[in-house]
Amino acid sequence: MSASQTLGGPSRCGRVLGPSLDKIIKNAAWRKHSHLVSSCKSVLDKLDSLSDSSSSSSDLTVPLFGISVSDAEFVLQPLFLALDSGYGKVVEPALECVLKLFSLGIVRGEIDNANPQNVGFKMVEAVCKCAGLGEEAIELAVLRVLLSAVRSPCVLIRGDCLANMVRTCYNVYLGGFNGTNQICAKSVLAQIMVIVFTRVEQDSMDVTTKRISVNELLEFTDKNLNEGSSIHFCQNFINEVMEASDGVRAVNDSTNSQQQKLQNGDDSESKVDGKEGESRAEDSNGDAENGGVGSKIRDDGFLLFKNLCKLSMKFSSPENPDDQILLRGKILSLELLKVVMDNGGPIWRSNERFLNAIKQLLCLSLLKNSALSVMAIFQLQCSIFTSLLSKYRSGLKAEIGIFFPMLVLRVLENVLQPSFLQKMTVLNLLEKISQDSQIIIDIFVNYDCDVDSPNIFERVVNGLLKTALGPPSGSTTTLSPAQDITFRHESVKCLVGIVKSMGTWMDQQLRLGESYLPKSYEKETTTENHLTQNGEESAVSDYDLHPEVSDAATLEQRRAYKIEIQKGITLFNRKPSKGIEFLISAKKIGGSAEEVASFLKDTAGLNETMIGDFLGERDEFPLKVMHAYVDSINFKGMDFGEAIRFFLRGFRLPGEAQKIDRIMEKFAERYCKCNPNSFTSADTAYVLAYSVILLNTDAHNSMVKDKMTKADFFRNNRGIDDGKDLPEEYLGAIYDQIVKNEIKMRADSFEPPSKQANSFNKLLGLDGILNLVTWKQTEEKALGANGLLIRRIQEQFKAKSGKSESVYHAVTDVAILRFMVEVCWGPMLAAFSVTLDQSDDRHATTQCLQGFRYAVHVTSVMGMQTQRDAFVTSMAKFTYLHCAADMKQKNVDAVKAIISIAIEDGNYLQEAWDHILMCLSRIEHLQLLGEGAPPDASFLSGSNIETEEKLSKGFPSLKKKGTLQNPAVVAVVRGGSYDSTSTGGKTPGLVTPEQINNFISNLNLLEQIGNFELNHVFAHSQRLNSEAIVAFVKALCKVAMSELQSPTDPRVFSLTKLVEIAHYNMNRIRLVWSRIWNVLSDFFVSVGLSENLSVAIFVMDSLRQLAMKFLEREELANYNFQNEFLRPFVIVMQKSNSGEIRELIIRCISQMVLSRVSHVKSGWKSVFMIFTAAAADERKNIVSLAFETMEKIVREYFPYITETETVIFTDCVKCLVTFTTSRFNSDVSLNAIAFLRFCAVKLAEGGLVSNKKNLDDGSVPEINKDASDVETSNDKDDTVSYWVPLLKGLSKLTSDSRSAIRKSSLEVLFNILKDHGHLFSYSFWTGVFNSVVFPIFDNVYDKRETMTDNRSSSASQSSHSEGSTWDSETSTVAAECLIDLFVSFFDVVRPQFPGVVSILTGLIRSPVQGPASTGYAALVRLTNDLGSKLSENEWREIFLALKEATTSAVPGLMKVLRTMDNIDVPGISQSYYDMDISDHELTNDDLEDDNLQTSAYVVSRLKSHIAMQLLIIQVITDLQKTHLESLSVGNTFILLEIFSSIASHAHQLNSETTLQKKLQKVCSVLELSAPPMVHFENESYQNYLNFLRNLLIDHPSVCKEINVEAQLVSACEQILQIYLNCTGTSTQLKLVDQPVAHWILPLGSAKKEELAARTSLVVSALRVLSGLERDSFRRYVSRFFPLLVALVRSEHSSGEVQHILSNMFQSCIGPIIME
Repeated sequence: MSASQTLGGPSRCGRVLGPSLDKIIKNAAWRKHSHLVSSCKSVLDKLDSLSDSSSSSSDLTVPLFGISVSDAEFVLQPLFLALDSGYGKVVEPALECVLKLFSLGIVRGEIDNANPQNVGFKMVEAVCKCAGLGEEAIELAVLRVLLSAVRSPCVLIRGDCLANMVRTCYNVYLGGFNGTNQICAKSVLAQIMVIVFTRVEQDSMDVTTKRISVNELLEFTDKNLNEGSSIHFCQNFINEVMEASDGVRAVNDSTNSQQQKLQNGDDSESKVDGKEGESRAEDSNGDAENGGVGSKIRDDGFLLFKNLCKLSMKFSSPENPDDQILLRGKILSLELLKVVMDNGGPIWRSNERFLNAIKQLLCLSLLKNSALSVMAIFQLQCSIFTSLLSKYRSGLKAEIGIFFPMLVLRVLENVLQPSFLQKMTVLNLLEKISQDSQIIIDIFVNYDCDVDSPNIFERVVNGLLKTALGPPSGSTTTLSPAQDITFRHESVKCLVGIVKSMGTWMDQQLRLGESYLPKSYEKETTTENHLTQNGEESAVSDYDLHPEVSDAATLEQRRAYKIEIQKGITLFNRKPSKGIEFLISAKKIGGSAEEVASFLKDTAGLNETMIGDFLGERDEFPLKVMHAYVDSINFKGMDFGEAIRFFLRGFRLPGEAQKIDRIMEKFAERYCKCNPNSFTSADTAYVLAYSVILLNTDAHNSMVKDKMTKADFFRNNRGIDDGKDLPEEYLGAIYDQIVKNEIKMRADSFEPPSKQANSFNKLLGLDGILNLVTWKQTEEKALGANGLLIRRIQEQFKAKSGKSESVYHAVTDVAILRFMVEVCWGPMLAAFSVTLDQSDDRHATTQCLQGFRYAVHVTSVMGMQTQRDAFVTSMAKFTYLHCAADMKQKNVDAVKAIISIAIEDGNYLQEAWDHILMCLSRIEHLQLLGEGAPPDASFLSGSNIETEEKLSKGFPSLKKKGTLQNPAVVAVVRGGSYDSTSTGGKTPGLVTPEQINNFISNLNLLEQIGNFELNHVFAHSQRLNSEAIVAFVKALCKVAMSELQSPTDPRVFSLTKLVEIAHYNMNRIRLVWSRIWNVLSDFFVSVGLSENLSVAIFVMDSLRQLAMKFLEREELANYNFQNEFLRPFVIVMQKSNSGEIRELIIRCISQMVLSRVSHVKSGWKSVFMIFTAAAADERKNIVSLAFETMEKIVREYFPYITETETVIFTDCVKCLVTFTTSRFNSDVSLNAIAFLRFCAVKLAEGGLVSNKKNLDDGSVPEINKDASDVETSNDKDDTVSYWVPLLKGLSKLTSDSRSAIRKSSLEVLFNILKDHGHLFSYSFWTGVFNSVVFPIFDNVYDKRETMTDNRSSSASQSSHSEGSTWDSETSTVAAECLIDLFVSFFDVVRPQFPGVVSILTGLIRSPVQGPASTGYAALVRLTNDLGSKLSENEWREIFLALKEATTSAVPGLMKVLRTMDNIDVPGISQSYYDMDISDHELTNDDLEDDNLQTSAYVVSRLKSHIAMQLLIIQVITDLQKTHLESLSVGNTFILLEIFSSIASHAHQLNSETTLQKKLQKVCSVLELSAPPMVHFENESYQNYLNFLRNLLIDHPSVCKEINVEAQLVSACEQILQIYLNCTGTSTQLKLVDQPVAHWILPLGSAKKEELAARTSLVVSALRVLSGLERDSFRRYVSRFFPLLVALVRSEHSSGEVQHILSNMFQSCIGPIIME
């Protein structure tokens, strides 16, 4: 040991070389290897003298650490000799030594074939040669050395040297000693790739390198090489070598600048050839930081990648078509390319040189190898393609658009006869892709939304659907049942992955935070996240480099454009003219012939036969298009046969000869125009073209037996060149060309594999590519036959690079998901539904349910209602809860999934809640049945004996197996449709015991879903957002309604849950809660009005529970929340026909209010509305019950009412007023009035009102339309607003039909006003009078108007009787109360004086005696009490009111009297005669009934009128007597006018003699007293005279101003004239000598009676005249002297007249004559 330690000297290199050289000396054959031994010894001697020099240690260009260049060559010479010896015992220690030199970082510098003398280069070359010795240990040692050399950060191995090392490993892999060595070689190669390309990424030697996994390398191939523990051995082999070099980095830290120089090179270093220079120039993007010069590391990486691609494209020779070694090498190169791509980084996207390498080399390799049928190659291609798609898709848009259909869709869409392994590979690829959400989005955005690209996403989804559904029934397939099931499950798994990725991406974009999956699902998906994370990281960096971000609106336009174009193409392929017309109208192509021709030429997917048919049409537009199509082709310089071939490759010639003729004619013209010297004329070209077409058909149509010979062809074309023959050589060349190579379209190269694929691929322009793939020949032939095709595809890549396909679009707008869902939701729904329906495999059904959940998540969050509801409905149907006897475990899983959806996506479910909550309802029903609980119907039905027995016994538990024929169970077992409201159907009959037992076992399955899960959905409702909770409540109401309305089995599950969720969500903001309650309120109302009394009672009780909870919450003032939640009670109370329900509501409300009275605020309004409805109820017990509560509220809780807003107190008063109208119990009514007074007392006491609400805010509590009259007050006393409803309520009561109520209300009202009027302001009193006091007396006017307008006596009598009831019992009290009130508060209410006077005159004008007398008495009392206080204007008001009363009644009366003109009374002439009424009496038979009624009405009306006028006279007379001294001139004049007008009116009535006679006769018939018309006239004139005379006596001054004396004389004249008219005496003076014309007849009895009646008046008039002063008498005597003379001549009934006359003549006239 001590000796070996000193071997090699003090240097690091020596310490490595010494022991190895010593071992070589020992193992060498002395004779054979004498030179080697001597060399070893000399080197050992040399090493003893060498030590590490500091200059050599820091210089990286020195090949060995610490040793000069010359010494290095010397000390390494023995190693070279040993390696070249070919002797294993010597080679092994040499290789071990070289390994140490590399792994310890002793060998340094750049190793390149440019310097073959370099010791490092020699060493590598020597090591590579050793691999061919064929010994197992040496092979492994060589591999170890090569990997260590590449791994060393101190050595840059370049160019051919690196290629040689790779080649060596390749050879070991292909011809290694055993399987383990081959696996090691493969692993070393893979690790070398990782090292090299990791350095390329960072452009640095010192990098951290990932270690390869040997197990992953054997994923597709070489598993047969595994010899037991080979994989473990190889993994350790790689790890040992990699670890050996790990410590080297620290040595190089101090030499970074030199190392940088080493890896990048400097300008003075060796020149590179032209090609390398070009590649460096191309590498400018990635190496900008290095001054634009391409780095050596990246050059070597690029070269290595290029060689690998070339190696992968080697094909076997025709001599040895089954060259397995070549195939293994090809597979290995593809595996290494896979390693490179899997570990590739951003440089492959950012660096144009490397990106082009992928496009030009790797894609070409994939393209060429796609023709091979070797499974491993296909798998590797798919794996490489997956890497390209995951990492580099942004730069490979066009290439991916080609390869996806070629590699993936072609296999995926082959449903009937696929290769099992191929399809599984594709499905695994899709599964990996589907885990990366960004890839899925990018594919859709860049291909399905791009008009120039295939619909990859759509085809993937549809292909997966077809695979999931399996081969169509009746078709033949090569798949075994097991394979088919595997395919189905895998395709469903892919679809689930896709929709899951859509949801994940959506959540990321919306920043929803953590995944929406529950924890149970997170465990399942953790193992799948590795690729997803990598993909996402790379996708993010992808966008940084390609910032072509599109918004969803732009993509929507692009997708819509693409759909339109494809629709047009499909239409064209059915009927070309329609397709062109559609595309032009949709503005997808221009309307000119040139644009249509360009469309036909350039658009992929058009049916070539249809193009030919369209071009051959003879219509004008197709003809123009055909000409434009041909003119767009340039045939210049083309041979004729080549030109025809080129022309016909774009379409198929039509079969009709005329169409061919038109096309060939135009072709010939165009060809001759492009090649003017080719033929004599276009005719020649035309005939020849036709001939060539015939030859082509003849030569290549299998139906033609006798083929055309060359001689025949010559003969057919004789004389076509303007009468001459074309040269035979020319025709022969054409003939040979056509016969050898058929003229056909591009797509005719190969037959398409199937019609279905053809329709897809034509639309995408991929026919040729897929034909290449489906070619089933040997490798070399495939290459030869398709070389042209491959070149064409490469051209297609280049062509597409200029189109939109080269622009890679990124999108962050989640709206794009809408378009994706529109594409995929149908296939996904079908796949999940069919699989769930048909499969009982737990894994498959679980996958489907996950798919449903993800789909619901995406569609609900995106607001796609139709799609969301479709998924939810399908899931709900798959629960089989509607036919529980058929349930299986998968159906229970569906129930669990639905519950999960409800909890996770509840915020977005909206209308879909209906299905979910219906499922929960059915689960609960089944669980109750299983437990043997009695059905809800038993609780809801009537309490009969049978029900009580059921409740006491219950049902036996169903989970104990048996044949219980319970009707509810039988209905469930029979099952029903999903949409039926009840769980069971209606089919009659019992079920079998087996069905019962199945049902019971299924109930045991349902035990997996406990009450916790069910209740969790409802408890979780408090976490729903504002919109969602409203939708949730709507749905729950809907389900509850269907439960309760079930005709056979009403249930209350959802109803109880409604109460629960209302409780859970009670703390939401009011805005949300009011929306929730609007829904609940409508529900409670509709169910509360249900015909099923039990259900209605249950619902009302549930509402009570809720309301009690709500009342626990405090409510601030001026909110309306409580009123809202009590509103259902109000509506049901008002609308329900059931007395039981109404009584229940009263009891509920009473309980709630009395127990929570301090919390009630706005709720009082609803409470009083309910009691108001109860007060008007037809059932006495309801009225009494309600009033008891009202009594308690008013007595004990009055402050709670008044502390809220005014409207509430208004409602309270309304309620009490309504109770007063109760017809059951007058005590209730009177008590209600008493409570109104109690309210007034409480208000007057003050201090109860805590709500200081100013009236200026304009709030007007409404009792009636005139409420605002009172509200004009600006009174500071806030209690004013409470008085209004109270006073108005009592005011209304005064018109009640019941006397006691009227009197009581009147007394209470006026007592309140009198007792508390001192609290009221001036303005408030104004309102009180206008809207409270004055309306009381409106009924007086109403009665008068009723009588005025109604002419029938019956109506008159009824009105009279009703009015008189009020008048006799109430009017006196009312008037007295009014006068008392007015007098008491005269100073405050003085402005209301006109109104009061108007009321009193109104009473006086009443046709009924009672009110008239009352009015009279009241007016007299008013003037007596206030006489001295009344101003002149107030007196004027009184007199004007009386005047208006007298005059306003006259027109109406006269109108009534005129009705008698039309009534013919027998015996009465229309003209006047002084005759008595005949003794002949009228009978009822002489007058019609109608006339009698009318006449009776006229009599009654006339009597009333006279009484009213007389009463007014009496009032005026009394007033002027009492207050004459207070009267002004103006007021006196008014009184004179009144007296005068009444007297004139009375005289007018008496002058209607015919009318009087008719009325007298009618009265005699009806046995009525005649109207006192004479009395009326006498009284009116008498009072007139008295007034005038009193004025003259008492107020001479006033008399002078208004000339009363003249009026007095005038009145006397009228009186005398009336009397004379009655006696029939003429007033004209006659000459004494004139003879008398006739005898004066004595007066009849009637006239005598009238005269007697008028005598007193005449006497009064005469006395007045005689009492005039002498001068006055003298002045007026000439006016009345003729009247006095006439009186002398007249007949009198009394001597008094004659007596006064004689006195006048004697005392007055005599003295005048005697003068």
